[in-house]
Amino acid sequence: MNDLEPTVAVEEALRGNGISVESLSIDDSISVTYLTAFPDVEPDHGEVGRAVTAFLELSQVDDWEPTTVDATILRSEGDVQATWRLDEDWIRAYNRYELDDEDLSKRVLDSLYEEGDA
Repeated sequence: MNDLEPTVAVEEALRGNGISVESLSIDDSISVTYLTAFPDVEPDHGEVGRAVTAFLELSQVDDWEPTTVDATILRSEGDVQATWRLDEDWIRAYNRYELDDEDLSKRVLDSLYEEGDA
């Protein structure tokens, strides 16, 4: 597998779940910035859920290792709405049925920082 393929796979998975990817990098973790379809004061939890679903679907692929995701949501270019995190350990626990949908969602939403939060 060449270096481009994981990036392409992640971007395709996100776009397939309705996420408008602005930038993406993969090193020891995944850093993704996407443009929200809901440029309100607060981030749309359903949209965050669709992004998380993309990473959970990727984690079911044999040659893709769960990786921590740090996401930034933009209202528009340069206008950060929020950030959130999906830890690789949470993905593994979810895949082993040690976390259910509600527990995983709570962890991701607990990691959510809206712009202006301390």
